Amino acid sequence: MVATAIIGRTTHAAELSPTSDELEFFEKEVRPVLAEHCYSCHSVDAKKVQAGLLVDSRASLIRGGDSGEALVPGDADASLLIEAVRYDSYEMPPKGKLPDQDIEALERWVEMGAPWPVEDAPSGEAALPEFDLLQRKSDHWAWQPIKSSAVPSVENESWPRDDLDHFVLAKLEQANLQPAGDVDRAAILRRLYFDLIGLPPTPEQTAAFLNDTAPGSTKRLVDELLDSPHFGERWGRHWLDLVRYAESRGHEFDNDAPNAYQYRDYVIRGLNADVPYDQWVREHIAGDLLAHPRLNPDKGFNESILGTGFWFLGEWVHSPVDIRKDESDRFDNMIDVMSKTFLGVTVACARCHDHKFDAISTADYYSLSGFLQSSDYCQVRFESLEHNQEIADELATLDQSYQNEITALLAKSGVEEPSVPSLADEAASYVVVDFGSITANDYLQQGFAFGKRARLAGEPYLAMDVESPALRFSQHSAAVSDWFWDGLESLSQESIAERNRLQTLPSSGRTLRTPTFELTHGDVYCRVRGKGHVVACVDSHRLVAGPLHGETVKPIKEGEPWVHMKLKRYVGHRLHLEFVPDQDSQLQVSLVTQGTNSAIRAQIAKREDAVAEIIRGYEEAARKALGDQEAMLVQSWADARAKLGTRVKRRSHLAMAMIDGTGEDDRILIRGNSSKPGDVEPRHFLTAINGNQPMAIPTGSGRLELAEQINDPNNPLTSRVIVNRIWHHLMGRGIVPTTDDFGVLGQRPTHPELLDHLAIRFVDDGRSIKRMIRTIALSRSYQMSSQADPIAVEADPNNLLWHHRPPKRLEGEVIRDALLALSGRLARQPFGPSVPIHLTDFMDGRGKPNVSGPMDGDGRRSIYVAVRRNFLSPFMLAFDTPSPFSTMGRRNVSNVPAQSLILMNDPFVVKQAKGWADRAIEQRDNELERIQWMYESALARKPTDRELQFARAFLGSGNSESEQAAWQDFAHAIINTKEFIFLR
Repeated sequence: MVATAIIGRTTHAAELSPTSDELEFFEKEVRPVLAEHCYSCHSVDAKKVQAGLLVDSRASLIRGGDSGEALVPGDADASLLIEAVRYDSYEMPPKGKLPDQDIEALERWVEMGAPWPVEDAPSGEAALPEFDLLQRKSDHWAWQPIKSSAVPSVENESWPRDDLDHFVLAKLEQANLQPAGDVDRAAILRRLYFDLIGLPPTPEQTAAFLNDTAPGSTKRLVDELLDSPHFGERWGRHWLDLVRYAESRGHEFDNDAPNAYQYRDYVIRGLNADVPYDQWVREHIAGDLLAHPRLNPDKGFNESILGTGFWFLGEWVHSPVDIRKDESDRFDNMIDVMSKTFLGVTVACARCHDHKFDAISTADYYSLSGFLQSSDYCQVRFESLEHNQEIADELATLDQSYQNEITALLAKSGVEEPSVPSLADEAASYVVVDFGSITANDYLQQGFAFGKRARLAGEPYLAMDVESPALRFSQHSAAVSDWFWDGLESLSQESIAERNRLQTLPSSGRTLRTPTFELTHGDVYCRVRGKGHVVACVDSHRLVAGPLHGETVKPIKEGEPWVHMKLKRYVGHRLHLEFVPDQDSQLQVSLVTQGTNSAIRAQIAKREDAVAEIIRGYEEAARKALGDQEAMLVQSWADARAKLGTRVKRRSHLAMAMIDGTGEDDRILIRGNSSKPGDVEPRHFLTAINGNQPMAIPTGSGRLELAEQINDPNNPLTSRVIVNRIWHHLMGRGIVPTTDDFGVLGQRPTHPELLDHLAIRFVDDGRSIKRMIRTIALSRSYQMSSQADPIAVEADPNNLLWHHRPPKRLEGEVIRDALLALSGRLARQPFGPSVPIHLTDFMDGRGKPNVSGPMDGDGRRSIYVAVRRNFLSPFMLAFDTPSPFSTMGRRNVSNVPAQSLILMNDPFVVKQAKGWADRAIEQRDNELERIQWMYESALARKPTDRELQFARAFLGSGNSESEQAAWQDFAHAIINTKEFIFLR
């Protein structure tokens, strides 16, 4: 999807100077379409160029072919290229119309001016530039090691307060410029409150700060704000922009992204706790794999696994026709978000070809895809996970001890363990999974219900499906769900728009899964006993809703030993099966086969009958040998299990998370086409950083090893990217202005030595985000005035040298929260399910939520209001809140009439103005005190004499119906001032 930053640009803008966002859109969404569908007939590499038209350069498209110009930048309707792909006249490509999303991408690209990178027009294969990764690495600053530079000396030694100030001032002095003066204390107060916690200071807080003239008052304020629980809410919103946070899937029906809010709350808690950034990265990439996860200090639950939820916050499509392409698109978004967020590079641009500009190969892209191919989605019972893991370990030890005791007693009595016949070679060749012989690494489940391993034929176990506990000997080798875990209760967010059939299955903490395998035959038969469901998860598709893919979900019925799945549609695809017992039911799974006929299945059943007969004889001999000891052992075993069972946490909230699947490498897709797989690419990190040798992965996905390489101090990207983001949010522009793209298409750092200085300090200081914020906030650079010297503006009109701190417009969420604070309506309680979005009369369409939230969101902060992809808040959109499709580390800051119209006319704003006026009347007795209180509440300063004069004239004009209405109008007027929505 096109990023918000490039929607609606003026005609021909890209022709004049394409932005990095526009070029990225071209590389990701447009060039691949042209390459896949057009180059074979319309490029310099075509055997015969059709209709004299080349589409492999912008100039060729504008020049056109036999039918005239094919491209009119800025006008899709006038472009023959668009007419042809729409099938309005010519029908291109001739073998079939492009998917709607590809046509839409081409239309948007033309409307934005058809941005195309500066490159030589192709003139034949020999003229194509060679992709030299190592040369690109050596040529570009971002790949170079972080260097420690001496703090530069400056002439004005009294100005810097911190070493970082030396770097800023040195650049200014080299240009014969001077920094702006210090901002006044009222302005720095308001700046710090909004930058650090996103709320305005109260008049009492303003007075306390302004009256505190003791040394260190600003430091004390910064520390107080960093310790505020509202800090995580403010900076959490910044982070949610990076991971495209939303609570619905978008597309046609905007299905729920169940329990996404748990990830949001995790982010807020983590930022408040100042989790070291390397741990933060580790939790996001592989929080489910940590040997010692971070535990919530109050409730003891696993925090780390919640970080992995970010992988799954993207869009999902229900009923995709091409299910493999759908997976490729989802993986592409996941790789794009991960690489931009943590590394500041556009790896996803290498999906179809080696990156056109950066030192990133297609092999790099698909090496990262392998980590996703080896992982899986789940709704994790995170509140009980760690506790019940301990119980599961104790249960396995307990059971093993009684089994060992029984086996030893039988051996002492001369009863030998039975020898059972193996499956005949002919039948075994059809078996995909045999749980009786599966290795520990491939025994995969979500939860603990199926034990540590399969139950083997002849193994003693405690039967609980009878009137009283009884000793039994397993007649089959199978994975068996344990009655011990019955009664698990999953607490989930109430559905708003959920049609996913899989969501109704009681799968959380109760799912057995097979290793991933390739489907070579359309008929899959599973040998089972009990009740439940089996799900074929094909190409990781999990949104089963609508007319397609219903055959991937099949009930398991009592008394039917075989479940037949008709999966002909998916032959050639990768998939795994998931088995979920019904509530309070037991499920056994012994074999998964594909392509068996009735004779083979009869052979398998006959072998099972033979094994069962052997075990019955063994069990009879065992009972005689045990004699009276059997009853004692059974009761002791049952009592021990019952006692352990009382400690199980059976209730838990759910959250989306990533878990390991079968470790495997992905294949390179030729030109990004999911139907054209190429060579296997082993999993590894970016070649430009770690070389292209396969990563040493002992078992599983390898995401934990990937996280360590992202965190490696020798990786120059990770620490640079995060300190640049912090600088951007505090100063209004990053040292690298393109916060999500440190590549060739991005902008170079204005102060490279300062960037590396901050990156080194960040690592040396324990990778603390709060301490880095504190360092910058207390610097002279941050506390500069926004009043620029005209001489400096003339010499440096874009303020690249930071001769002043420019005014900064507040984001939509902050403006809304400030209005709630002023009206007294702000509800400060943290966390919990989101308040449903308020639906206006103009918000309609498929997937519309079945409930509309209150207009003021119950007074909750904006971060706690639901974000639904197809029903975004008009208020937020007007103030440039990004649509959650990909990473957006730098929001647009527009100045459009819609913003003024909303502040004047929106019912929410009007209601908060009334509430604010009511508070003024209630809390202050006379006109002067009310005016002063309202200025202090909104702007953290007293009104000037002139403002006071105008205010009194306004209030005394008699234009309002009543005193209350006059004060409401006055409150509304202050809200509509520029100073209210800007930090000076």
